[in-house]
Parts: sequence; C-alpha cells; structure tokens
Amino acid sequence: MDTVEELNGTYFHAGRSNLTATELFFMIFVMNTADHFGIKDIAAVVALYSGVNNQTTRAKPINAIPGTSRISKGVRGLLKNTMFPFGIKMPTWIGGYTPWTVKLKMVRKVSTFIGRTIPLIGEVILAADVSQITYCSIRDYNAIARGNDKIW
Repeated sequence: MDTVEELNGTYFHAGRSNLTATELFFMIFVMNTADHFGIKDIAAVVALYSGVNNQTTRAKPINAIPGTSRISKGVRGLLKNTMFPFGIKMPTWIGGYTPWTVKLKMVRKVSTFIGRTIPLIGEVILAADVSQITYCSIRDYNAIARGNDKIW
C-alpha cells in the first residue's frame, strides 16, 4: 500500500486506515504542525511570555494598566533612562495585542520601546506560523482528497 490511498470511500494516510475526510485533514494538520515548529517558535513563545504583565511594580497613575512584564523590568535595568536621539518618539502598544484592547502610545525611552515591542514580535511570528501551517495543510489535503471532500 502507498502512503496515501483511497479505500472504500475512506482514506489511508501515514499508516492509519479508514480515515474520514475530516480525520485525514486533522492528520495532515497535525503532521504539518509537528514539521513546522523549530527554534524561532520557541523564541516567539518566550517573547510572548516575557511580555505578560504579572510582575509587581511601583505605584502607577489611576488609568495605567497594573503590573509590568519581565522583559520590561530586564530592559529597563540594562538601559536605564536611555532616550532616542533628537527627541524622536517611537510607537508602542499597550493593553494587549488584539485590535479591540490595544492602545498606541508614543515613547522616547529605548527600554520602554524594546520592552513593549518584543512580545508583539512574538505574536507576529506565531500568527505567521499559524497561517503557514494552515495554508500548507489545506494544500496537502486538497492534493489527496477527492471531489467534494476538497476544501475550496
């Protein structure tokens, strides 16, 4: 038997037999996910985790989001009050990274910019990974599936 075959209206793939179209897609999705993850994904997870606001900090203004992140504490400790040259302000995002909760703030401190941007980079990497895994899974599934079982 080949690694991909149709048997009595079901599929055979990667050593599993009698798979429905849904089970076949799930198998392909899991295999593509396992093949995809590597060191950049570990870095993305670390970046996201380091940006969680679960560390205690000094008293803040009333409207400020409570707590601070590990990355923010670490970078602020290293760079102290280093400012961008020429009074340049850079954009940062606070309050989460969904379009509904995020707020844009302009900052002059290098440490604040880095501390708020690293978690965003992690989220962008993971979003790109999910998109790539989904695309490859649908492509591979459509190459195997027959007629009405295909997606799009």
